[in-house]
Formats: sequence, structure tokens, C-alpha cells
Amino acid sequence: MRQYTVSNTATTSVSGLYRDLLRLTSSVAHPDDAPRLRKTLGECAAAIREANPLHFKGIDPIVHTLLTARSVCEGISPDRSMTVAVLLAEPCKVGLIALDTIENEWGDDVARLSRGLLKVSGLYGHHAAATDTDNFRRLLLTFAEDIRVIIIMIVERLILMRAINHHPDDEAVRLVACEAAYLYAPLAHRLGLYAIKSELEDMSLKYTNRDMYTRIARKLNETKANRDAYIDNFIRPVKEALEKEGLNFEIKGRTKSIYSIWNKMQKQHNDVEHIYDLFAIRIIIDTPERREKPDCWLAYSVVTDMYQPNPARLKDWLSIPKSNGYESLHITVKGPDNKWVEVQIRTRRMDEIAEKGIAAHWKYKGIKSENGLDTWMNHVREILETADSGPTELMKNMSLDMYSKEVFVFTPRGDLFRLPLGATVLDFAFYIHSHLGCTCTGAKVNGRTRKLNSKLRSGDTVEIMTSAQQQPKLDWLSFVVTTKARNKIRQSVNERANRVADLGREMLQRRLKNRKAEIDDGTLTRIIKKLGYKTATDFYVAIGDEQIGPDRVIAEYEALKVAADEEEVIRSANTFTLQTPADEQAAGNDDILVIGDNIKGVNYRLARCCNPIYGDSVFGFISSEGVIKIHRTDCPNAANIRERYPYRMIQTRWSGKVGQQFAATIRVVGHDDIGIVTNITSLINKEAGSSLRNISIDSHAGLFNGYLVVGVPTTEALNNIIRKIKTVKGVKDVKRSN
Repeated sequence: MRQYTVSNTATTSVSGLYRDLLRLTSSVAHPDDAPRLRKTLGECAAAIREANPLHFKGIDPIVHTLLTARSVCEGISPDRSMTVAVLLAEPCKVGLIALDTIENEWGDDVARLSRGLLKVSGLYGHHAAATDTDNFRRLLLTFAEDIRVIIIMIVERLILMRAINHHPDDEAVRLVACEAAYLYAPLAHRLGLYAIKSELEDMSLKYTNRDMYTRIARKLNETKANRDAYIDNFIRPVKEALEKEGLNFEIKGRTKSIYSIWNKMQKQHNDVEHIYDLFAIRIIIDTPERREKPDCWLAYSVVTDMYQPNPARLKDWLSIPKSNGYESLHITVKGPDNKWVEVQIRTRRMDEIAEKGIAAHWKYKGIKSENGLDTWMNHVREILETADSGPTELMKNMSLDMYSKEVFVFTPRGDLFRLPLGATVLDFAFYIHSHLGCTCTGAKVNGRTRKLNSKLRSGDTVEIMTSAQQQPKLDWLSFVVTTKARNKIRQSVNERANRVADLGREMLQRRLKNRKAEIDDGTLTRIIKKLGYKTATDFYVAIGDEQIGPDRVIAEYEALKVAADEEEVIRSANTFTLQTPADEQAAGNDDILVIGDNIKGVNYRLARCCNPIYGDSVFGFISSEGVIKIHRTDCPNAANIRERYPYRMIQTRWSGKVGQQFAATIRVVGHDDIGIVTNITSLINKEAGSSLRNISIDSHAGLFNGYLVVGVPTTEALNNIIRKIKTVKGVKDVKRSN
């Protein structure tokens, strides 16, 4: 690339610049391009100057445009489409020429470039606060549909940086300088525009820290002659020694840029006089690949024999190349007058790889990058430098689509956010804050009201609207695309369901207490299933939301109780007969309970309030219906029975015969982890002689509360199951429930 040279804006005439453009574009322009452009610019000049889209007073936008167009032709390549697009950019920005008109009169290629420039121009002004973020660079690349748009923007920014030296608006100058250093200089380097990159960095330092820039520049100017002489003195003996060794090489010497020197001063906390690598020498050896390493080390030996090396500064990327393929030897030596000089030794092949992007300089300095953009930009730079058909022609067919799967949107204050492609207003609200998402009712997108499910596009300005009455809904999951939004919606819906479920549970318990009724867990589970609810939480939510009333639940319970009484199998005998201990052991006796003193074959039921099982300490209670109900001695109703009806209690014990399964309820509390319920049920089903009859799970705040009805033959079997459940990871508490 050729070095950019341009006259000062204030002293350059429009006619002179226009003549330069005619000369530079004579080989690519159409015969009628010049008069048409002269007419268009002449008609629009006054309106453009009045609008002044540059937002800088004192800078003529027409002169600025012509300078940019001329610099594009001089530094890149004379190209009709790029030149015309640059010249029509300002009329297009202020609305004097429509994109459709440009397409009809100048063709699709010019229109595409103009469209890209128009989009990019919209990023400035009210979005200036976002230009110091990495997202801004990505948004800019998304808007720039053609690589030539990026190049035009870089050149335009260079012209602007040259024009604003000593401009009275210090804050505007500072913002432009920071933007140039952060955004345009790295882009210029990735595209191989090294002269522009260095000039942008130097001017950025000049405008943001003029005292330091002036100090370094003055120091370099004072020593320029001496510095040039020093480099010649350093190189001369090295060249002679290398030639004696029979090496074919090229050697270059330079002083590093002001920005680079300042950067080293910052890192090393030193003054300019004490900075390492103030001078840099590069030795490029022409040699076959099989001789690369020996010849590089031979050159290294020559240099270090002549000048004292600093071993701590040796960087050997010959033996072990960088992960990106970079190969070179770097050594810092003390040259004449005890000044430190960095020497880079590499072969022609290594130098070409480094220069074409595999080890781009900006990456070598430690700047972070995105792999996709890195690879693509290196490829573009290689095309720019090696294409036989001309770089401009090939650039026309290249598209910047690395971020086509993302959208970039602004807040009204100019903050920029990146979201996946297809993100909606609701996704954006949750991305900003969970509470904002939960209460979101819609948004104003570019000033127009949009619904929750409206998809966003890059460049949209989004203002979220909220309402305190809004609550997350499950159907929101059907259109949000971000993981954060989906997780927060599920969490909020579950939290609300748990709150309503607690209210429903309290309502049912209060009504049962007023009715002096009590529903055991097993019967409640049957009621829940009968009413069509999958979980206890859904059931209680329905009560809390008044979809069903507690009275209906009690009515269902009473209906189930009547049905259970009718269907329950009652053990009976025609008469009560005395039984001797010998009779008790007779083979024909199938009763597992012995009631009273040697009483056989009585009518009895196992009480549902405590569900006794074989092995429990039990007693009998003669009910008003004449049926003996068997209770556990620790039954919740035992104390009341002993106090009020001691005369109706009857001694009861197990007969010693095992084989029947008894229903027992186990309450389990644990972490609401995936797979924990499956582990528990699998464990129960593996127990010989036991089975899982029913299960009811309720989850809240990361914990689950489960009731398991199991069939077991004895208390020993039940206790064994409880012990094993306690060993399951995530279980916090297990106990038998009444």
C-alpha cells in the first residue's frame, strides 16, 4: 500500500481536489461520470454545508468528501464504485438523494456501497457512548455489507483525524481520537493498512495526551539525525559479518512510532530514554526451508558476538513456534552507546506468513480477537496484497457476515447490547434485568409501540414498557430465544405457583379444621388423581386460584370414604370362640392378629389414621359399628382414645404369621435434583417383598417434599427401606408418616 498524503483541508481548493480525482480515476470512470457528479455536487453543496453531517464546525464537508475520495484512489486503488459512493455519501446522508435514485442512475454496486455508508453513519451522534465497546465494532461490521465500506470508513476517519488538530471542541476531538485508537486502527492493521494504523494511533495519542505526544516527538526530532546515523552504524558491521558468512539477506532498520514508544513507557514504567527496543532491526534471510533454522541461528550468533545480548529478552519461536504459526527469533542487544536495540531474525517464508496475518502484529501484542474475524481478516489482507486481478475487484464479492447470527440493539441512553438472531422485545427486557422482563408489557422500538414477541433488528433503539400488574406466563416460552429469558420465566412461574399452592393448602386445611375432618395422604392422593391433576402443586394452585373449592374436595373425600367402607374386606367369624395356645398354632389358622385373651376370628380393620403394619405395637378399639379398629400405640388419636374410651380398648398382638403386605407412608425431603426421585423409586422396587403403591411430590425453593405409599410385610422391611433412602444423594430427611 502507498503512503497516504493529503493537503490540509483549510488550504485545499474544491476545484483542485476535483481535478486530482479526474486524473486518478481516468482509467476507470465512465465518460459521463464527471459532468453528472459535478452537477449533483453543485446542486447539493449548499444544503450539505448547511446540514454539516460531520458535526464539526469549521470543517467543510464537501472538501472532506473530496479528500476522502482522493485518498481512497491514491492509497487503495482507483475504483469507480468506491469513488462515486464516497462522493454521493453526504447528499445521501442529508436526504438530498435517495438510495433508489442512486441504484437507478449509478448501478447496484454503487447503491450497495452507499447503503452501507448510510447505515454506518447512523451509528454516530446519539450512539456515541457505545463506540468504546467491543459490541460497537461488531455492530459496525454487521452494518458494513461490503469490505470496501470498511476501507472507506477507515480512510474517512484518517482524513477527519488530520483535520481536527487544534479544533476548539476538545470533547468532540477526544471522542473521535478514542474511537480511532480503539476501532479504526485495529481494523486498518487487520486489513494490512499499516501506514494508516500507525498514523491513527499517533494522532489519537496526540489528541488525548498532547503533552506526552509532544514530549516524545520533540525527543525524536532532536535526535533524528543522530538516530539515523546510529541505525546505519549498527547495521553496517552486521551486514559485513553476515555477508562473510555467505548469507543472502535483507536488513531493515527503523525507529518505532510515537504511540508504540508511549505504549512501552506505560508497560515498563520508564522514561523514553530508558525504553527497551526504541530501535528495531529486522534481518530477513533468503534460504531453502531445510536450512532455515541453521541460518537463523547463524545470524543470531553473528549479532550476539558483535553486541551484548540480554538473555532475559530472548524469544525463541523457531524451536517452538507460536500456536498461530508465528516463527522468528527476537533478541534485544546493547548496541553502540549502550542503547538497546531489538533484532528480529527470520526467513523470507516466515516473514511472509507473519505479514499475511497468521501472526498478525496486533495479535502478537496481546490484543484479544475473535477467531472467525481473525481468520477472515487475514484472508482479506492476503487477497489485498497478492491478487493479480486487483484488490478492489475481488473485494466487491466479499461480504462481512461473521455476525449474521446476532443482533445489536441500543437502549435510549445509547448503551449497546448483543443478542442472538431472532431475539424479541421480551428477550431484551430479561437481558437488561429479570424484574424488567417479568413486568414487561411491550416496548417502543425506534419510537413505535411493539408487542412482547416482536423480533428485533440490528440498530434498533428499544425502550421497555412495564406494568406492576404484569406477571410471567408459560406461553411466553413459545417465542423467547435466550436461555436467560427461558430460565427466568420458568423460575418466576414456578415461584408464583408455589405461593398460590401454599395459599390453597392453607385454605383446605382451614376448611377441614372447621368441619372437624381429617384427610390422610393416601386418600388425598386419590382425590388429586380423580380430579385430574398431575401433581399436588397443581391441585393446590387450583384451590388458591379458586378454580375448585375446598368444599368440593371434602365432598370427594366423603364419597371415597363411603366407597372404601363398602369395598373393604372385613375378616369375620360367625361367633367368638375361645382359642388355646395350641389352637393358635394350628395349620388352618390364617389370622395374623390375636385380639384380646385367646379371642379368635373377630371383625377388625386396620385404622387409616396410622396404618399399622406387621411388627408395630398395636391395640384394638371397638367402634360404634361393632368393628374392632387396630391402631398403633403411637397413633395421633391414641391419647384421645385412652382418655375418653379406655373401656372400649382391647389388647391386640400379631400372631407371628408373615406374608401379607401392609400400606405405609414415607415422607421424604431432599434437594430438587434431576434423577433423585427415580433413584428412590428404583431402590424401593428392588426390595424383595415390597412395592411402591403411590407417590406424590411437591417442589418449592429448590427442595422437594414427597409422600410415598409403599407395601411392606413388616416394620423391619419398612425400616430397611427408610435406611436405604437416607443414603441416596440429595435426600435430607426420611421418616414414616401417619
